[in-house]
This record gives sequence, structure tokens and C-alpha cells, in this order.
Amino acid sequence: MAKYKCNTISEFHHLTKVPAPQNPLFSIHYTKQEEGDETACKPYDFDEPIELTCNFYSIAFKNIISGELVYGRTKYDCSNGVLLLTAPNQKITFENLVFSSESYHVVIHEDYIRNLDIYKEMKKYSFFNYNVNEALHLSPREENIVKGILKSLHAEYYNNPDEFSKRIIISQLEILLSYVDRFYKRQFLDREEENKILITKFKTILMSYFEQGLFAEKGIPSVEWMASQLNVSHRYMSDTIKAETGKTAIEQIHLFIIEEAKGLLLNPNYSISETAYKLGFEYPNYFSKLFKKKVGMTPKEYIGSYSMS
Repeated sequence: MAKYKCNTISEFHHLTKVPAPQNPLFSIHYTKQEEGDETACKPYDFDEPIELTCNFYSIAFKNIISGELVYGRTKYDCSNGVLLLTAPNQKITFENLVFSSESYHVVIHEDYIRNLDIYKEMKKYSFFNYNVNEALHLSPREENIVKGILKSLHAEYYNNPDEFSKRIIISQLEILLSYVDRFYKRQFLDREEENKILITKFKTILMSYFEQGLFAEKGIPSVEWMASQLNVSHRYMSDTIKAETGKTAIEQIHLFIIEEAKGLLLNPNYSISETAYKLGFEYPNYFSKLFKKKVGMTPKEYIGSYSMS
């Protein structure tokens, strides 16, 4: 497997055999397959699998009809009408990719937006850190909206630059990302059954971890570890759980701990300190603080309330 690192957008354009960028810090490339042209839809035409890492944001609208695209340990499912968004320094592996007739690829170096409000907003958007199998699947109406914005971006990019050019590009990027945020939230709702399955698996993994004594042995499982067990990105897992339950993944882990703690605290065979250690807390006072925050009373007060009843 050949490995490439593109620190600049110019390097990326050279690697993918597209014309040099109009701006060294921002570009948008449009591919449209001409009738009878079988190579136009193969912009990444390499003889071997490629591992690519880029030092900039990427927004790709592509209808991938064959080939293999991998991010982390997950393979992309090659559905039509999708947006794939990645943050700087994420590794993507691909081989023999073939796109359908139209595709857009927007790349944004952080230096292009660093002193602007959109830079802070992009840091907050968790979908830039989703896995490729968690790409945004667009409905036909959503696809038309996205294409319209990308078409306007493309036109402005190739317009004669003036004092308004960057402001217009940034405003269109902000609109695009707002729609992406909206469409992802729609996707979570549309996948209600899948969400419930993920949450059920999440709770099952926690229970198994507890029953095997791993809380005491290895400590409280991290969100990243839980996501790896579910074979999804931690951002996607957290957003799915939040959309379905109204609570974050770490809050769900804490709720699990508190429920198990209640049973252990009422067991005369366990002291408060032993309960804390069994649930992964190195220092019992940290456990007591979390318990009081979630239950409204200290572990000692909780035990006392049952003793008096």
C-alpha cells in the first residue's frame, strides 16, 4: 500500500491529477463525466491501494458506484448521493474508486479560515470526525440543495477575485455546513431502529464490562473505547446516543455506574470505598462527588435513607 501525506492543497491536486488550485488555501473541484468517457469518473486512478492523509478539511459530494473506501476499520458502503466530511490529518484508504457522472470536492486549509468565526464553528461540528460508513446520505431533495450550494461555490471560486470574493465563499460554506448539520439530525431520526440497536449494544457492552470485573481492573471505560467496541467513531456514537436519549455517551456511562452503585451500597458486604473501587474509581471521594451530583445525596446519606425506611 502506498502512503501519501498532502500538507498543501497544491500537493493534493498534483496527486489526484487535477489542475492547480486557484487559491493555495481553498479549492473546489468539479468532475462531470462526458458521455462515452470512462476515465472521467476515476479521479483517483492508482495501481495499488492508497492511504491518504491531508492537512486540511475536506467536503466531498460523490456518488461512489464501485471500489473500496476505508476510514479507521470500517468500509464505506458505496451508496449513492452522499457527503463525506473529514478534518485535517485523518487517514483514508481507497482502492479502484469509480464515481458516477457528477462529483464535487471542496478542500479548506485552516489558514484560510483561522481568524474567522467559521473556524470556531467547524471545530464544533462533530460530523467532520465521523467514519466513512457514517457519511451523510442525502434524499433527492437534499441532494439538489447541496448541489445548488456547491454549484454557486464553484462559480464564485472561478469568478474574477475581488474584495467580495472570500466573503461570499465563506457565507456559502456556512450555509452548506448549516444544511449538513440539519440533514445529519434528520438522518439520526430516520435511523431510529438502528439507533436503538446501537444503544442496546452500548448498554450490553457496559454490563459485560462490569460483570467481568473490568471496572475494577481497568477503570471506567472511555467513550473512545466504547465506540471501538461498536465499530463506529466516538463522535457518531455520542451524537446518536444524544439524539435518541437526550444524554451524552459519558452521561450514559455515569448513569450506569450510579445504578450499579445503588445496588452495591445497599449490600452489607461492600463499604463505600469498596463500591468505588469496584466501579473503577481510584479515589473514593471522586465517586462520592459523582454520586451526589447525580442522586442529590452522598453515598452515606443514601445508605442512611434506606436504613431509616
